[in-house]
Amino acid sequence: MAGATGIAEARPSTLYAPSAMVFTITQGGQVSTGTVLRASVLSCAPTAQGTHPSPEAACAALATTGGEFNRLLAAPDPDRACPMHYDPVTVTADGTWRGSRVAWKHTFSNACAMSATLNGNAVYAF
Repeated sequence: MAGATGIAEARPSTLYAPSAMVFTITQGGQVSTGTVLRASVLSCAPTAQGTHPSPEAACAALATTGGEFNRLLAAPDPDRACPMHYDPVTVTADGTWRGSRVAWKHTFSNACAMSATLNGNAVYAF
């Protein structure tokens, strides 16, 4: 329907800002040349859904970041010893979070360091 100026008005199809993301865990320091080990799709609005095994928990964890995805990273578990070898693993988050574009990645020195740092983090528990 045209507004008073005769120009069509855009109307949102939902009251929720879009939140749909793809999360990956890639072997290697470069996502473009590495091997994707696992991937998951997550949508958080209006309901938590996707291929992620725990979408509600993952959406709740993302909500605590305030859009700062580095907040997904915690201090490594001090009771966990990891080998000191370099075999990089990269995690990514790509998509839209609450209406804002996200393209985030973090590289760990190896899978053990990734697991120790993301311990208890529902977002990458797939």
